[in-house]
Amino acid sequence: MNTKVLLTFLLGLTLLAACASPATQPPPTPTFIALPTSTLLIGTPPTAALTPGASTPLPGVTVTGVAPTNPSTICGDPQVTTLIDSFKTAILTSDGQLLSSLVSPSRGMDVAYFRDGTVITYQPEHAKFLFETTFEVDWGAEPGSGAMKRGSFHDVVLPELVRILNQPYTLHCNELKLGGATYEPVWEYQNEYYSIHFPGTPENGNMDWHTWVMGIEYVSGKPYVYALIQYFWEP
Repeated sequence: MNTKVLLTFLLGLTLLAACASPATQPPPTPTFIALPTSTLLIGTPPTAALTPGASTPLPGVTVTGVAPTNPSTICGDPQVTTLIDSFKTAILTSDGQLLSSLVSPSRGMDVAYFRDGTVITYQPEHAKFLFETTFEVDWGAEPGSGAMKRGSFHDVVLPELVRILNQPYTLHCNELKLGGATYEPVWEYQNEYYSIHFPGTPENGNMDWHTWVMGIEYVSGKPYVYALIQYFWEP
């Protein structure tokens, strides 16, 4: 066999071996793995709970109404005396649970730092945390300067309540007991109330008098606090 025939024979064997080898398989198709996704539920928004230290908005209303009519029920009721004593204890000891139990369950408790300022309504569940929450509100304009008063109940209202309850005050049933005033005092609710009045000091000409008025109403035969409004001398 000459060289040319031998090369042709070997080339034929190579091609035959290539044809006999298995065909190359295509790569596997990648499998898509679906990842879990968050579901957005559109409808009722979550209810924000007021917790200690939380900055949770609280609802507010504007005080309207007229002077109380036919007052007489709360003045001789020992339950009301107990209510006022319990309120004093709650304020001086920062007892939110006790304060909550004193707030009217039917309408909440309106609080105004200024007699004609912003009124914030606290429900019993809010009152539990009033000594701790840092949520700030606008209480209205300072008499005289017109500067806006902003802060939490703890920082704005509580110090004034503590101050009057630690002084020799007097209680006056269904009477707006004030010192000298440059305005006409009006109680703008229909229900009854007590004035917690500090007459001031002689060295200051008694112009440092101040009064917190506590609105009191009965719910199922039991007295509750429905309002707290502060009065003091204004320039």
